[in-house]
Amino acid sequence: MITDIADYFSRGCGRCARFDTPACSVQAWAPGLATLRDLCMGAGLTETLKWGHPCYVHAGRNIAIIGAFRDNFRLSFFNAALLRDPDGILEKQGPYTQHADMIRFTADAQVSARGDVIRAYLKEAMGYAEAGLRPAKTSSIPDYPAELLDALDMDPELAEAFAALTPGRQKSYLINLSSAKQSQTRISRIAKFRDKIIAGKGAQER
Repeated sequence: MITDIADYFSRGCGRCARFDTPACSVQAWAPGLATLRDLCMGAGLTETLKWGHPCYVHAGRNIAIIGAFRDNFRLSFFNAALLRDPDGILEKQGPYTQHADMIRFTADAQVSARGDVIRAYLKEAMGYAEAGLRPAKTSSIPDYPAELLDALDMDPELAEAFAALTPGRQKSYLINLSSAKQSQTRISRIAKFRDKIIAGKGAQER
């Protein structure tokens, strides 16, 4: 994966063979992604790089992350259960998503058209971060660290491979990740585990 945020918008995330080619999903949606980036930066968010994607932070909390795929690109919110979504534009990303948490775009011009709504949602999310509010915990997926859920939502290939693992192999990753005290440690472990998960192996297997 890339280590420089500037590379994302010019070359891609570096997670597949289409990196730095015209076939890269990031390059296919370059105008829309640039507009989305401007909206996030204009809202006063701090731009960082996580999971090979631009992640926007405020008051020490992840607020939103940008992702690009072949048929769409999206802005995904962390702690999305807090958002009121009065415009009804949030969608669920996949089977591991407990709440609707993303705005999906299928045309570059849609970002500008939804600019006011995006700004309002970012401002609302930033307010919750400043207040230290978090969604109430649910028991539907109690053992999945938030960092793993985020990674599965952002990486369809990883999500499919993880779902195909035996319950025992899934548990081996959950135990390993849950033992890490720091969020960044869990994120690093997930990145290192990715190839193993794709290969259908457990955390302790070679």
